Amino acid sequence: MTLVLVSSLRFVDHVTPAGHPERPERAETLEAVAARFRKQGGTVVEPRSATDEDLARVHTREHVAGIVARRGRASMIDEDTFTSPDSDGIARLAAGAVLTAVDHALDGPPGSRALAMVRPPGHHAEADKAMGFCLYNNIAVGAAYARSRGVSRVAIVDYDVHHGNGTQAMFYEDPSVLFVSSHQYPFWPGSGAASETGRGAGEGFTLNVPLKMGDRDDVVERTYAETVLPRLREFKPELLMISAGFDAHEQDPLGQLRMTTAGFARLTQALLRVADEMCEGRVVLVTEGGYDLKALSDSLDAVIEVCR
Repeated sequence: MTLVLVSSLRFVDHVTPAGHPERPERAETLEAVAARFRKQGGTVVEPRSATDEDLARVHTREHVAGIVARRGRASMIDEDTFTSPDSDGIARLAAGAVLTAVDHALDGPPGSRALAMVRPPGHHAEADKAMGFCLYNNIAVGAAYARSRGVSRVAIVDYDVHHGNGTQAMFYEDPSVLFVSSHQYPFWPGSGAASETGRGAGEGFTLNVPLKMGDRDDVVERTYAETVLPRLREFKPELLMISAGFDAHEQDPLGQLRMTTAGFARLTQALLRVADEMCEGRVVLVTEGGYDLKALSDSLDAVIEVCR
């Protein structure tokens, strides 16, 4: 298998107010993970920047223009979501990292995998709205790009503790993208009920897996084995993308799920096995949440190990 990391020191330049959980130190943690991987002989590449055209595949031009208008100053979008002078540029780099990762997964030999380690995260950003720490929807930008490159079926699996409301909304009527989210429920942002399954042509191509506060590895892994993995095999993706949020970790301050570092590794490994069966092992992983720095670092190291 061929694993490449996509990372950049520039992710520290998206600055949030003091005490905010989505803070520049997260980027320093990501870079330390990348440095260890590089020291072990792994390949780490710099991301490219997403263009207006890249973003417009999933975002309205008005939304993009609104983020651009905040360049050069600090601003508050909502009580959770902030920009600093270069946030538009850094958010474009985060989305562009996923494009770089998609190119590696599609252009490399079978078994090509890429992990985009980025901030700000993306899965809460909707077509016309920044929210939940997210400015642009990184994984959705990447999935739409893969479709533009001729990939017929993309599966996105999101195991962040929060429901990926933005990603779901962008593909809710699209049968070419299967969106699966496991998340604490009920919980912020309030969406993600099992009854949300898609609309129109997209009916049946959204799968929400609500988890209860306190659920541990065994519950999550059993749920994936019984529900998620069979649906992925039925869908037969040509590319698997994973929103790898680590705030479901038992040490994370924002969620109340109780997953462990080893649990994230096993869960990811189960998804990789399906990718090996269905899409020649072509996988793109994209970081989302994860706010305890040690849990984030340890979980990334463990996931990287199973992806090698």
